[in-house]
Amino acid sequence: MQPKYITDIDRITQIPEEERKKLKQITDKFVFRVNDYYLNLIDWDDPNDPIRKLVIPNENELSDYGRWDASDEDTNYVVPGCQHKYKTTALLICSEVCGAYCRYCFRKRLFRNDVKEAMSDVEPGLKYIAEHPEINNVLLTGGDPLILSAKRLDMILGRLREIDHVKIIRIGSKLPVFNPMRIYNDEELLNVIRKYSTPEKRVYIMAHVNHPREITEEARKGFQALHEAGAIVVNQTPVLKGINSDPKVLGELLDKLSWAGVTPYYFFVNRPVRGNEDFVLTLEEVYNIVEEAKAMTSGLGKRVRLSMSHTSGKIEILAIEDGKAYLKYHQSRDGNYGKFMVLDCPKDAAWFDDLPENEKYWIQPEKKVKEVVSVNEMSDIPEKRRRRARA
Repeated sequence: MQPKYITDIDRITQIPEEERKKLKQITDKFVFRVNDYYLNLIDWDDPNDPIRKLVIPNENELSDYGRWDASDEDTNYVVPGCQHKYKTTALLICSEVCGAYCRYCFRKRLFRNDVKEAMSDVEPGLKYIAEHPEINNVLLTGGDPLILSAKRLDMILGRLREIDHVKIIRIGSKLPVFNPMRIYNDEELLNVIRKYSTPEKRVYIMAHVNHPREITEEARKGFQALHEAGAIVVNQTPVLKGINSDPKVLGELLDKLSWAGVTPYYFFVNRPVRGNEDFVLTLEEVYNIVEEAKAMTSGLGKRVRLSMSHTSGKIEILAIEDGKAYLKYHQSRDGNYGKFMVLDCPKDAAWFDDLPENEKYWIQPEKKVKEVVSVNEMSDIPEKRRRRARA
């Protein structure tokens, strides 16, 4: 049985009516969607419940904080729907729908009615990937690609497998915890993964588990179904104030993922995205929380890397100590892979751009594709969806 989806906050009667009225102005600006399975994970008696904070809007989403496209993804597009930021990796933005909408989402802009970055037509992206033999690694993302039908996924994965130089296919998804039933009850979907995840070329599921309470029996059943279909499941999550910013919670997450056979892959610094003020931690806070959490887990949990997905690349945080940030380019747009940096780290710094003299290490890129809208230049208030005129 599939969960029921809810897009009108007025239908969530566990939230008092007065509060729902206040939240309506937020859902007018930022899209809202959740399902009854995930709502049942919330402790409604706890106003600070972390699962609640993940999907129920907060009033600070309307504060004047952040940019819609904090990592300048508009400059990564090479054709509509396809980004090529790092030499060997391409992204296909193939879905603009998610199982639910996380309030911290760094791609909130995709869900604006006046933005069209996700493409149902993946042909231009597939053609570009086929013409660039340096690309050996393709990430399907969005939105959530596991929302797509099994037939649609079969087509995309099949076309990618026809491109000999594409060795790794990754699928970014929060569905293993938003709607695990979609995975373990859909034999057609599992057969698609089974078909294309082979001993020579695996399909990787990049799960987005933010809190240990999301790892329910249903979620473990979903992980198991993916494992049995031949997929490799890894996890990535930002470290978010009020959600997983307690070292014990983060340590428990590392343990429960490892026990379930899900590799902890990345901890991210929350990007300075429009509406994300409630989730911001300083770089020093994030680093200390992560190190305390890692001290509580096994070597398997300690494999996780803490990084910032910055415009210029993935910047790994190696240490923050005595007012200095010790950083390394874990991935670089400009070929600076492995570049080691030591920068002053003010107490309130929460992003690479907050570190004095960061600009010495990178150049602001320029857009390659005119058709892709630069959301940072658009109105802060999305255009409302136009109603169809009645005949």
